[in-house]
Amino acid sequence: MQASSHEFGGLPLPVRQGLADGSRQSTAHLQMLPVEIGFLAHHGYPPDALHKAAILASRAGVTPDMFLIKGGYVGESDFYRALAAELALPFTSAPRLSAQARFPDAIMSGLAPSLSGGFVMAPQGSSLAWLLRKRRSMRNPVAVTTPTRLARAVFGTQARRIAYRCANELPDHAPDLSNRDQVSPGQILILSATALLLSFCGGLFPEPTLTALGVALGPLFLSGVTMRLATAMVAKPVKPATQPPRAPDASLPVYTVIVALYREKKVVPGLIAALTALDYPPAKLDIKLVLEADDRETPAALAAIRLPAFIEVIVAPPGIPRTKPRALNIALPLARGHFTVVYDAEDVPDPDQLRLAVATFSRLPRNVACLQARLTIDNTDDSWLTRLFTIEYATLFDVFNPGLSEIGSPIALGGTSNHFRTPILRRIFGWDAWNVTEDADLGIRLARLGYLIEDLPSSTNEEAPRTLRAWMHQRTRWMKGYMQTCISHSRQPGRTLSQLRLWRFIGAAVLTLGTVLSALLYPLFTVLTVLLWFREPVAAENGEWARLLYSGSLALFVSGVAAVFIPAIVALKRRGLWRLLPWLPVLPVYYVLVSCAAWRGLWELTVAPFRWNKTSHGLALTSRAGLLQKHQARPARTRSLKTEPP
Repeated sequence: MQASSHEFGGLPLPVRQGLADGSRQSTAHLQMLPVEIGFLAHHGYPPDALHKAAILASRAGVTPDMFLIKGGYVGESDFYRALAAELALPFTSAPRLSAQARFPDAIMSGLAPSLSGGFVMAPQGSSLAWLLRKRRSMRNPVAVTTPTRLARAVFGTQARRIAYRCANELPDHAPDLSNRDQVSPGQILILSATALLLSFCGGLFPEPTLTALGVALGPLFLSGVTMRLATAMVAKPVKPATQPPRAPDASLPVYTVIVALYREKKVVPGLIAALTALDYPPAKLDIKLVLEADDRETPAALAAIRLPAFIEVIVAPPGIPRTKPRALNIALPLARGHFTVVYDAEDVPDPDQLRLAVATFSRLPRNVACLQARLTIDNTDDSWLTRLFTIEYATLFDVFNPGLSEIGSPIALGGTSNHFRTPILRRIFGWDAWNVTEDADLGIRLARLGYLIEDLPSSTNEEAPRTLRAWMHQRTRWMKGYMQTCISHSRQPGRTLSQLRLWRFIGAAVLTLGTVLSALLYPLFTVLTVLLWFREPVAAENGEWARLLYSGSLALFVSGVAAVFIPAIVALKRRGLWRLLPWLPVLPVYYVLVSCAAWRGLWELTVAPFRWNKTSHGLALTSRAGLLQKHQARPARTRSLKTEPP
């Protein structure tokens, strides 16, 4: 990620060199320096080194100031103190802003009104160049600060407004697409009437009621079975068949990475190691770690590591709901990248994932808003539960989701490794802060608004809960979120149908309502089907309809079993996990646990709809990521342009 010395022909650079240097070479370099960094030569930085930094910045396609700061060659504070001295302006390390400072405009522009009536500025790139050329045109009192300090001041001044915006921008603009208002009166009426009818008929006529219920839900379950089997027939390898040519750094766009963290001290070292291992130009990385205000352990863990200059720490102002999507919405307005990816705290993505995403987006239509990378469990051998979780994830991300994208169905996104076109993500107001499974909701919302999601054949290692208690907490939240997604997108079913059209509407119904109902009713219908199987054969005098019902029920059951095992076998083959084949017969028991989580999720939906059941990370015993997190991340190197070449 750093230029090697051979790019400069191995020429030695002076340790320290000022304007007084009389060498002809340094004088020539000084005259050719870009204005954004040329002033540094007045403040003890070698003109030769600045000249070579300008060449490298041009090769990377970034402004020279961003190359120096993001690359760690000039400290942010040192750079802006030198700028203040060059402009004969005061430097402030604790800017006090007026209440008129706007979020995110003040941060993105690097200019905010101060409490004293003037301005505080932290210019970058083109605005920095303009300022240095037009320095004499400034009339109002101006102070200089760093972008980091300016951002903190804006957050301090506008905390309440920022907290409201990140939670309510979507429901304020499109209330029917958010879960904030929960169940509508019409939905309450329909649910109440359905529950009353089922209770009444079930008490008086239990067998016909169950039969009618099975017949009514049959098409939904059959559609789910068909989709699972169809996706297993689509060839989608784990790695791309042909690797795209490596693009030059200058052609790569700025890429934003957002990671929401809360009480994650155990995984912070591994996370920083994984992020610094990304094969992407440092000056084009815009990594934002979003912390909560009441979190003490994560900031302490970050303070123990010398963070690379391209990693920014944002502290979310206090507010409700306390969910991951709210934290993501804090960072989204500040994203400088053309693309944005979300990672979880314990993630270890393939180093070339960002480059592959850029190459994939470049050949896809503009209405492809998101690429979903493959999530794979890396602590498979921790317990029997992690082995089954590995099979489940391999089936979902290596077979089901890639197949759905191929056949044109909506996709319920995974909670991490989602790569977005940033302008589209902003256009749809980001994530729903009131949905605890914001990824599934966003996948359906993108489909409703006419956008597509495609598969990205690149892996991200994830850590699975290794204890039943931790697994149950996580799965309860997921199932509750799927129920919230059903609520959000069924308020106006006619409108949803018109937006998705029939085929995609069926796909969305299978992914949301089908997931919820199959989990809730799986034990009941399995027991009833087994009992029906062992009953005496249907007598001829019972009529054709009875025999048809009997045959249909058994056929749906058998095809359902096939839809569970066939995609799982395909997934094991693609991921090379044949050693887990003996665990496949345990899947029916695993899905009983999923059913328990669904019922717990239904209960939580009524008593604590916005509770976020946090999953603890850094507990893996057998994964490569777990081993990485046991060691402190290697700190970023301390560099100085005065002593080291760029």
